[in-house]
Amino acid sequence: MSKLANPAFKPELVTVDDAAALARAAVQEFCRCAQEAFVSHGRFCVALSGGNTPRAVNSLLATEYVDLAWDKVFIFFGDERNVPPDHPDSNYRMASETLLSRVPLPQRNVFRVNAELPASAAADDYDRQLREFFGVQSGAWPRFDLILLGMGEDGHTASLFPGSAALQEQSRMVVANWVEKFHSYRITFTFPVLNHAAEVLFLVSGEGKSRVLRGILDRAPTDAGYPAAKVRPQDGRLLWIVDKAAAQLL
Repeated sequence: MSKLANPAFKPELVTVDDAAALARAAVQEFCRCAQEAFVSHGRFCVALSGGNTPRAVNSLLATEYVDLAWDKVFIFFGDERNVPPDHPDSNYRMASETLLSRVPLPQRNVFRVNAELPASAAADDYDRQLREFFGVQSGAWPRFDLILLGMGEDGHTASLFPGSAALQEQSRMVVANWVEKFHSYRITFTFPVLNHAAEVLFLVSGEGKSRVLRGILDRAPTDAGYPAAKVRPQDGRLLWIVDKAAAQLL
């Protein structure tokens, strides 16, 4: 466990050898959180992320942990591209191919973003799904047992990109966020949802992210300037699992 420069900000940092070890450590943490949630309140509510690292995590879960109590697992998505569910860019499609279709998970336990809709309608619909499932009223927030996140080389996480409007959102759970670099909308959780989770787990791999990772972990969050630095659970755990390539500047 590495020490961080700012003792007032206390994420946990675990460094592993490579991407394969990262996926295995992530799966172990996923299952630990699930078992803890089963005992505590009978179900495990987790939000998945897209990208290459989660693909490996999903595949490992499907291969080695098929006997998990999947009927008690409820799957959500931290962000989604504004594409149909069968589109190659769909986070749901990736999750379905690598995990959801390969474990005994009831379809009713999967809450996908209906991203074939116009972006604003998809965001409104997912906001409604969260409110109904968690039974939250206006001004309250859902509490996920675990939210999985990645981080881009620009410091974005979920679909909260530098300079985008969603960085300032404090009242809605889900928004359609225009991302200029892609000239498209992304549907994404907002910071209040991320920061009310019981645990947020960042998975970071590759030397291309080492500079940003150092910028986040070696500075006070308000000074780092990256969207991922704004993820600070108010009453929960923040865990970073990173490989040696990503951690080389720490």
